[in-house]
Amino acid sequence: MKSSSPKCIPVVSTFASPFDVTPPSSDSTRKPLSLWPGMYHSPVTIALWEARSKIFESLLDPPKDAPPQSELLTRTPSHSRTTIFYPFSTDYILREQYRDPWNEVRIGILLEDLDALAGTISVKHCSDDDSTTRPLLLVTASVDKIVLKKPISVDTDLKIVASVIWVGRSSIEIQLEVIQSELEDVDASPDSVALTANFIFVARDSKTGKAAPINRLSPETELEKLLFEEAEARNNLRKKKRGGERKELEHGEYNKLGGLLAEGRIFSDMPALADRNSILLKDTRLENSLICQPQQRNIHGRIFGGFLMHRAFELAFSTAYAFAGLVPYFLEVDHVDFLRPVDVGDFLRFKSCVLYTQLDKVDCPLINIEVVAHVTSPEIRSSEVSNTFYFKFTVRPEAKARNNGFKLRNVVPATEEEARHILERMDA
Repeated sequence: MKSSSPKCIPVVSTFASPFDVTPPSSDSTRKPLSLWPGMYHSPVTIALWEARSKIFESLLDPPKDAPPQSELLTRTPSHSRTTIFYPFSTDYILREQYRDPWNEVRIGILLEDLDALAGTISVKHCSDDDSTTRPLLLVTASVDKIVLKKPISVDTDLKIVASVIWVGRSSIEIQLEVIQSELEDVDASPDSVALTANFIFVARDSKTGKAAPINRLSPETELEKLLFEEAEARNNLRKKKRGGERKELEHGEYNKLGGLLAEGRIFSDMPALADRNSILLKDTRLENSLICQPQQRNIHGRIFGGFLMHRAFELAFSTAYAFAGLVPYFLEVDHVDFLRPVDVGDFLRFKSCVLYTQLDKVDCPLINIEVVAHVTSPEIRSSEVSNTFYFKFTVRPEAKARNNGFKLRNVVPATEEEARHILERMDA
């Protein structure tokens, strides 16, 4: 009796469905490796980078010492406005790639898509369509705010609409809206906006690394003009905060500082008498580490900002979960700063804590999480902060309903440095 030969399962490289096992033809045209992103990313992010790389295809081999763009163009918001459509109701593979345990869209993956879309739009706006000039390098500088307005179902079609709303000398702000409605026409209801986000990118000369001027923006509609004015005001406020020195505390703020520290001193000096409804900030900390892999790079060869936000979100969610004891519900990204680039091979450490809680609203207590990413170099005994992330969560209503005695604990600082940092974030 002959034994049956073992079955061989072929493995192929693909960006498409994992069930499509047709190997690529040997004569297919391949893009240069410099335009290939990593293999980790979501299908939407990959599609966006594919579109972005086409803009650069004619710029792959510019003349030696190619000059920078000499004449700035004037663009309208509609020039780079882009819509991404997710056919969740009909594409079960896509649906499974985005599903979380509560049958909603995974926020971490959505953050990647938002960053990729904002980056693609900034490239569209800043491109001069001239193959004789060197292209600009556009990097995520910060995320002003991301607010979840309602749950995002993974069973209903979804789309993201995004456009440039403001341009400075070398920076550009992109506003994105995630839209979902049960109605056949996704735009039919004014309540269909599920999430809003604002990303700020900065332009760098790809040769010198210095700030580079970018194309102007000419708002056309009344709404576009209003959004431009609001973004201009936010930019002026950011400059004011960056330029100002650490301000001295006023009398009322000293009282707040003293109040924050009072309970922390009880924990330190008389722990047996400490308030059982409070917990020290340092006791809420979580941490994880990773080596940044080539699969996580963007088309510029550095670690994708959306990936960093995804990892920070997952740690923040876990921190809120461990703290509350019930499943948390994401509300917003309060702010994100990209302080330095992260490269392939970097040793990256994410450190999180519950910075403070807001318990005045019994039905919706708030958990404010800080995540700080450090690029660590053991060889030279160096550790630099690359990113800071601030997230806000509450507790899922259905989880709270099953626990009638649920109550969040108050977070208190143990040191004056922690207390000052809490006050700064509350003020921000």
